[in-house]
Amino acid sequence: MNHSDNQGERPAMLKVTGLQKIYNGGAAAVEAVRDLTFELAEGELVCLVGPSGCGKTTLLKCIAGLMAPTSGTVELADQPVLAPPPGMAVVFQEYGRSLFAWMSVRENVELPLKEKKLPKARRAELVAESLEAVGLAEFADSYPWQLSGGMQQRVAIARAIAYEPQVLLMDEPFAAVDAQTRADLEDLVRQIWQRLGVTVLFVTHDIDEAVYLGERVLVLSNSPTVVQDDITVDLPTERDQLTTRQDERFTDLRARVYAQIQRAKRGTGQPVA
Repeated sequence: MNHSDNQGERPAMLKVTGLQKIYNGGAAAVEAVRDLTFELAEGELVCLVGPSGCGKTTLLKCIAGLMAPTSGTVELADQPVLAPPPGMAVVFQEYGRSLFAWMSVRENVELPLKEKKLPKARRAELVAESLEAVGLAEFADSYPWQLSGGMQQRVAIARAIAYEPQVLLMDEPFAAVDAQTRADLEDLVRQIWQRLGVTVLFVTHDIDEAVYLGERVLVLSNSPTVVQDDITVDLPTERDQLTTRQDERFTDLRARVYAQIQRAKRGTGQPVA
């Protein structure tokens, strides 16, 4: 897959159209997400940023089929998402909660493949490949509690890619790890994305991370949420933590995203046409 192709040449993999979510709690209804419309092309890596409390997690739950929107639609490969779809995997921020302490690394990664009813030999193959991809092949028989936080998050990523999803949703997956581990995991995600050609929607609070990782950055407005800006990241496909972050273009893009988030916080952002 050539990731330098422009988005228009690739079919849409994920479509969110007019998505609205209203929570009816107690006396007053709360409109968390007002009107979200965007697409991800097949094989695209898009980062989603916005001010705190703007509904990013609500949006992801709706996309993943874990929560029904009040109105609007989510489509995966032209099929409506009405429940968790088989072609989607999610990596959450709280890796500690998503791994089972009493299962080995291998067993944790294999679990969703059993749900898929894959033959034993195929499961073993996928587990081995995904642990190799995240650099944990020699830790297959370890338990999560024996691993560092960064290694545990690698297990969660391995489990997601072993599932062979069409779309990978990542909800602030590196927020709880240290800066050096975070940099390593960012590079790991780009390597996996380039190798597998999977479509990735990556939610983050970190502006630098969004610009470093993404082909595009979607900036959400304050709640109730709309897409305030859709920024193309025209950095080279090959990126590294030193030269990319020193690139003048990286600085320009970072400043644009930052300015948009400040506008969103003030409530002065207008949705993109």
